[in-house]
Amino acid sequence: MSNTITITAATGEDMQALGERLAKLARGGDVLLLSGPLGAGKTTFAQGFGAGLGIGEPIVSPTFTIARELEGRFADGSPAHLVHVDAYRLGGNAYAPGQDTVGRLLDELESLGLDEELEDPGEHTVILMEWGEQMAAALAPERLEIHIDRPLDAPAVTADGELTSAGARTVTLVPVGAAWDSFDFTAGKR
Repeated sequence: MSNTITITAATGEDMQALGERLAKLARGGDVLLLSGPLGAGKTTFAQGFGAGLGIGEPIVSPTFTIARELEGRFADGSPAHLVHVDAYRLGGNAYAPGQDTVGRLLDELESLGLDEELEDPGEHTVILMEWGEQMAAALAPERLEIHIDRPLDAPAVTADGELTSAGARTVTLVPVGAAWDSFDFTAGKR
């Protein structure tokens, strides 16, 4: 795709700045899927994204709660409802006879009350899903995939859970669907 872009984030601050910059381009109904290994910087990116939406609450990994809902504002001042999802624990192996992976994920989302919101976010809602790559086939035909890679030979985080400066992260933004056709991160527009 011609508007795919790759960016280097050398520090945690760079990753947060990237999240904040993308939040300024976000619109209601957007779905952003974050993927990358443990310690790559997905939650650090989410913290910057929350800051870009003016969310005052701390953004923490929703791993054990699956989803957190936070209120902020889009760049144009309209209300923004952020649903921050961690899909890491979704998609277990308890399949019904004949059920496929997508069916299992949709059942889990439905049991959590997230299926409708994720399939069709409202006009003021943005979905930011960590470990979202497994969900791409199940929902969100219009999405921004954000792939974060880190050097495998460098420590990922400090004892405090912060990104280390050992090894820059490579972030690839992949817009998917017509809603993202005019996405131009470099020019800062959609």
